[in-house]
Amino acid sequence: MAEEIQFTLSDKAYHLLRRDIVSGRLVPGSRLRIAKISQDYDIGASPLREALSKLSSEFLVEFEAQRGFSVAPIVAQELRDISRVRSDLESDAITRAIKRGDDAWEANIVAAFYNLGKADARRRQGAEASIDEWEDRNREFHEALVAACDSEWVKRLRNLLYFQHERYRRISLTNPDPKRDLHAEHQAIMDATLARDAARAVKLTQEHIDLTTRAVLAAIEEPIGG
Repeated sequence: MAEEIQFTLSDKAYHLLRRDIVSGRLVPGSRLRIAKISQDYDIGASPLREALSKLSSEFLVEFEAQRGFSVAPIVAQELRDISRVRSDLESDAITRAIKRGDDAWEANIVAAFYNLGKADARRRQGAEASIDEWEDRNREFHEALVAACDSEWVKRLRNLLYFQHERYRRISLTNPDPKRDLHAEHQAIMDATLARDAARAVKLTQEHIDLTTRAVLAAIEEPIGG
């Protein structure tokens, strides 16, 4: 009988805090007072401290001896650095995945794209909670593309950078470029991937990330929360 995996209060606190930091509900640079967030999440101080320490190791939270925990600020230069490294990792992961992917991998990409398309339609209509849903489906699509990558470390580091980049990307969703067609960009990446055209898939992925980076940089003239 497989051992049941326990979802601890620390795990719950970690996922709730990470969700609210990445989504921007917890403002970049804002203080994270244990008493306040304990009340907000109805979780005790000890598991919250564990969760905040883990988020500090992922660079989503900062800690200062005299000030305690705070949400990591949003800074233009950091975005450029995160985008560059994410682009490199994503390119490596998708190249490896294309070499090793099988029929099931291809089917999962198509299914993830379909789900993303449905979420994109709701986002365009301004449906309630549509941005959160779109982000979830977007993450699933990009994860499906690299799922066949044979390097666990590439995928781990990619995941770390993905959440960092998502925190910035949400700014571009609230300040959309009317000339940009995200659905068409995703379609092109999928088509190149399924055609096993690694060079084109990498080029389109890098352009996709670069366009998002440019959109966010256009929206932040000054560091937010810095």
